Amino acid sequence: MDRADSKAEAERHETEPERDDRNLIEILQEARVVQTGVQILFGFLLAATFEPKFSTLSSFQKAVYLGTLVSAAATLVMLTAPTAWHRILFRQGDKEYLVQIANRFMLVGLTTMGLTSIGVVMLLSDIAFPSWLTALVTTAATLACAVLWYLLPLTRRRRLGRGSPLSDPNRLDPVLPD
Repeated sequence: MDRADSKAEAERHETEPERDDRNLIEILQEARVVQTGVQILFGFLLAATFEPKFSTLSSFQKAVYLGTLVSAAATLVMLTAPTAWHRILFRQGDKEYLVQIANRFMLVGLTTMGLTSIGVVMLLSDIAFPSWLTALVTTAATLACAVLWYLLPLTRRRRLGRGSPLSDPNRLDPVLPD
């Protein structure tokens, strides 16, 4: 445990198991928040195939649709996995590992959620607007996800001197101290 961890633990007056409990609760809560939006989006994607205009989509649009649908499904799987692991490993005394693996699932789930969001923007803008505008808004969505979800927090993490979010399982949040 480094100095920042010791200071945070002293300020919180929590033991290692208490910290694991708190971290798991935070991860599961974050998953609930993100999962709701993805479930709604996934439902709309499923319903879109039953619309009469779906058959008029171009091959490109259908490919983007399929990629977006698969990405949305992967997001749901990744964001639900921590809950499944928690239920299966309940009272097995392995919470520290559960927190580590849940963090990894969340990071992958956020990546697939970004791909889902970008795919939806690309598909809908390609259906409704000219190609140049589709390229512009898709690029903007890609940059927004990349910069706000990864580049800025990873830059902050590097400045704090804490390395990769996957390299040190005790540092779960790339921005805030645990």
